[in-house]
Amino acid sequence: MVKKVLVLLLVLFCVGPSTALVGMGAFMGPLGFCLSDSLTVGPIPDRLTATTADGTPVTLEKRQLTHAATIITTGASIPGVGQAGVRIALMAALTESRLRMLANTGAYPESGNYPNDGDAADHDSLGLFQMRPVAGWGTVAELMNPTYQAKAFYGGEQGPNFPSPRGLLDIPGWQQMDPGSAAQAVEVSAFPDRYRNWQPVADTILTALTKPAPTGGGNGGGVVPETSRVVFPLPEGSYTSTDSFGWRTDPFTGERQFHSGSDLAAADGTPIYAVADGRVTVAEFSSGWGGLIIVEHTVKGGRVASYYAHMWQDGIYVTSGETVAAGQNIGDVGSSGRSTGPHLHIEIRPGGQGQPPVNAVEWLAQHGAVPADGTGTGAPGCRANAGGGAR
Repeated sequence: MVKKVLVLLLVLFCVGPSTALVGMGAFMGPLGFCLSDSLTVGPIPDRLTATTADGTPVTLEKRQLTHAATIITTGASIPGVGQAGVRIALMAALTESRLRMLANTGAYPESGNYPNDGDAADHDSLGLFQMRPVAGWGTVAELMNPTYQAKAFYGGEQGPNFPSPRGLLDIPGWQQMDPGSAAQAVEVSAFPDRYRNWQPVADTILTALTKPAPTGGGNGGGVVPETSRVVFPLPEGSYTSTDSFGWRTDPFTGERQFHSGSDLAAADGTPIYAVADGRVTVAEFSSGWGGLIIVEHTVKGGRVASYYAHMWQDGIYVTSGETVAAGQNIGDVGSSGRSTGPHLHIEIRPGGQGQPPVNAVEWLAQHGAVPADGTGTGAPGCRANAGGGAR
């Protein structure tokens, strides 16, 4: 609290983009966890030691880490998955098989004819995610292929199992769920609480196997996959539009200046969502923007950058180089930098980072932005503030 008050007292001495005059809100929400790496896989080590959430040490061999790399690279190629989705997939595979490609010769003798890392006997489950042929996940031949299993776990309209059984992308609002609960929603296990115990191990794998994506130059570090959808950056009904895109009187200087974004007043700590799948190019704190995140996207074949400003320093949940999914909670509303109250300053820049901005709210409406939970149609208007394996 003391830190936030000091920041508010210092804003008169700061320089940066203009923001709106908005009311004070509630305190900051819970902290998030973020990684500094992208989904670009680097050299695979011979072994890796990590510790589960309950303190159990785990050593993974190169074969297991190779399967982890397959899960990572497969997720990186599917729009909408992002680093959050890959983390969930790793948690699920660690829980179900310890990242081993398991045959099941008791139920399917032919499964032993395919490359495998051992035999198991859990009902008729197979492979990394312990998927069952009788549940519709695929044939024995398909499920003994690590890449196929990863694609099936991620699901979505392009998934091999669409529309049923459901993969991660088929779970409404999975981005806002606890990662362990999201894994359980896919696996439908008899032991739903096991998955979250493996999150620290999944994070260790991501850190060890991936390398930072190149950033800078306003191009987002290379090709960004086409987004799967466009969402509104704040929860429906949580905000009030207080200052729009265009010319206005600056609240600090009293001079007529151009306002490059749209200001949406919301309670301190309100979650901010990525408007589309993309790659983070900036995640930093400065005197003017305050907490700033810039994400590069590909929307309808064109490069687009989205800017999110005025988060508290500990309210930024992503880092430069990280890939994110549409609707992922990338930060929380704050009031840092040149701000007079908690709100989100959102900018949309077709062409990418550093290009001229357009009216963000209008752009979102034109591109059919939906609430982050995937329900409803169109961009929301301005509201008042207010056991086993995959079955």
